[in-house]
Amino acid sequence: MNQTTGVITSLSQQEFQAQHRRSRMRHTMRRGGIYLLAIGLAVWILLPIVLIGSMAFSTPADVRAFPKQIIPDPISGETMNFFLNTEGILRATGNSIVVAVLALLISTVLAVPAGYAIARYLFRGRDLIRLGILSVRAFPIVVLAVPLAVVFIQLGMFDQVYSLALMHAALTLPTTILVVASVFTSVPYELEEAALVFGCTRLQAFWRIVLPLSIPGIAASAILTFVLSWNEVFAAILLTITNRTLPAQILYTLDKSGDPFKFAGGFFMLVPSLIFIFFIRRYLFSMWGQLNK
Repeated sequence: MNQTTGVITSLSQQEFQAQHRRSRMRHTMRRGGIYLLAIGLAVWILLPIVLIGSMAFSTPADVRAFPKQIIPDPISGETMNFFLNTEGILRATGNSIVVAVLALLISTVLAVPAGYAIARYLFRGRDLIRLGILSVRAFPIVVLAVPLAVVFIQLGMFDQVYSLALMHAALTLPTTILVVASVFTSVPYELEEAALVFGCTRLQAFWRIVLPLSIPGIAASAILTFVLSWNEVFAAILLTITNRTLPAQILYTLDKSGDPFKFAGGFFMLVPSLIFIFFIRRYLFSMWGQLNK
């Protein structure tokens, strides 16, 4: 009897160990598959960026050569100098900076009170309003192209830097509101309550407590607005002729330009976006009010 029990126990242990090994094997294969997929996606995204950066600092002869070099040899600023000295590029760059800064200011001024209201006040349909705000960002501007151009011409706003800034502010405002709302949500409401207990009004509590703590997140949302405006091209092509922004100017001259101009322009447009997105990524992940620690 004892021998039979011992044999059964031994078989049970062996089956458990075999099942455990199979489970670990499946877990390892699953994790390996996830890592391979992540590596594949990273290579798919990063390889064009690396290639653009490499070609931007290669000589024009190396840019036209095939196959392309991953690491430029020799490193040269000739391609970037050619791009920056092309007629209209510096002026378009200045227009892009002015438009992006104006859009940043307009969008931030409007997004701060809207985001605070969404973050702090409970009302029926709040989540539906948040979803509606985000869905506005997905509305295709091509549908509004002709009516928008006609309205701007009738109002005398066509081909003006400030009119394009208003358009960019309208395009970026929904995303900015949601990011700012997530920032305000991450500030503990107990701090406001304590300020109210010590005699502050609601406005004073916001100004003295909530706003100083939210400045980094609001700055991140402002930078996001700058990036979105900097990269926007359709409205810039539609609403400007002589006062084009940099993306519109590059697109206008693209079919008449060689490979060095294209690679240098792509790199010049890409770098600000990569830098800014790196610093604001945690606020994008918390867009729906989740606190990142």
